[in-house]
Amino acid sequence: MPTMSEHDLAHRGAVWLATGLGVGLVTAAPGTIGGLWGLPLIWALGHWEPAVQQTAIVALVFAAVAICTLAARSLGDEKDPQAIVLDEIVALPIAFWGIDERSLAVWAAGFLLFRLFDITKPFPVHQAERLPAGWGIVADDCVAAVYACLALHGLLWLDRALNLAWLSAAA
Repeated sequence: MPTMSEHDLAHRGAVWLATGLGVGLVTAAPGTIGGLWGLPLIWALGHWEPAVQQTAIVALVFAAVAICTLAARSLGDEKDPQAIVLDEIVALPIAFWGIDERSLAVWAAGFLLFRLFDITKPFPVHQAERLPAGWGIVADDCVAAVYACLALHGLLWLDRALNLAWLSAAA
């Protein structure tokens, strides 16, 4: 019986992680469905101090670059295979940076804003995707998440300023 080499095991592990435990391989709209794995990550990071959160996000992004590079090679596509969703997972917490409000409406708005910017790819999201290997796979999602973060902060400010209480509790 042939044994699996460490190389094969690393590639299979990378594909497994990069596809969100396989979710990206079996679902329509893999970035949206697989990106939902980012919500428990946001919840977990929310229990840490902001500096620790930021450090963890940066570490996750760098790890995702390496994992996505290996997974993309294993899947035979150096660009951004749709099955890879780890980029959405690790970028999603960026969309919620500095947001203390954790209502279902805020979570939904942040997630939808992130997907909007990731799908439409306004400048420079599309340009970030052109970076080599895992950098391009992950960078475009990080830029989309920054846009989503800014938009979510703006929506929360507007919601509070107009006392709408759609996203935040009424003042």
